[in-house]
Amino acid sequence: MPDRHIFLIGMQGCGKSSLGKRVARETGLPFADTDAMVAQSAGCTVNEFFERYGEDVFRRAETNALVLLTRARPMMISTGGGTVMNPENRRIMRSWGRIVLIDRPLEEILTDIKLDRRPTLRDGGLAEVERVYHERIGVYRSLADITVRNDQGYHMAVYTLSRLVKERF
Repeated sequence: MPDRHIFLIGMQGCGKSSLGKRVARETGLPFADTDAMVAQSAGCTVNEFFERYGEDVFRRAETNALVLLTRARPMMISTGGGTVMNPENRRIMRSWGRIVLIDRPLEEILTDIKLDRRPTLRDGGLAEVERVYHERIGVYRSLADITVRNDQGYHMAVYTLSRLVKERF
């Protein structure tokens, strides 16, 4: 069992939540998703939260979720794609855990991202996905302690992340 949290970072559509849930279940770790936590606390979906309160309020709630999660026993935490853009969130993750980048090629993200579920990308279409990817990828890579490539299918990424958790954390 890890002695620190495992934070999953990466672009929307890279597989953080689906991989995190599956690997947490396989390894016996608790799992949390900051986007789901924020939405649940407000009693709505992430899209509805953005529409009602805006991105600034969402980002503050996201930071609060991270702080709350750090008080729990070590777990796997899937973060929203924009979480790393806040320096305070980067500090929290660095202080309380290990950071794993789920790195999926932009071309694969573009082929199956559901824009209607992504409030920060919805209005700009695929061009916005590409712009945001290029804006964030350097931050993701510089922050990550370890990178897990998600370019050979879901099952390979599950295997790789599971092995990593069992052997290195």
